[in-house]
Amino acid sequence: MNFLLLIAAIVCSMACAGHFTIGNKDFLKPVLESQDVGIIPRKVMHSLFHYMSVWMLISAVLLWGFAFDYAFVFRSTEDVTLLIGICFLSFAMVQIPIAINSPIENGLLKMFQWIFWIIIGVCCLLSLG
Repeated sequence: MNFLLLIAAIVCSMACAGHFTIGNKDFLKPVLESQDVGIIPRKVMHSLFHYMSVWMLISAVLLWGFAFDYAFVFRSTEDVTLLIGICFLSFAMVQIPIAINSPIENGLLKMFQWIFWIIIGVCCLLSLG
């Protein structure tokens, strides 16, 4: 068993749960129900929300499998783990400057998802060492 990938899988699963509950209620629904935003931007946001849903679910499932040495159909779980780690760290590198430069008071704390992304990404990369 790879404990770093297990930690990444747990954190990714927690992020998924938060995405589908809090994210749906507090972020997606208000945007979709807003009459201040046009239909095309609303539908683009709807799509983007679920693109992230798919990515997080696939990542969580793969990380759970890889943590217990299950390779699914992959010849190299290391390459897939590297990709997952790079993607999640990239999400954090995008979100942190946006949060810091936003007019939101304590934006870095209120836009906290970067913490999950860093933990997942770092655990993935460290598991390869």
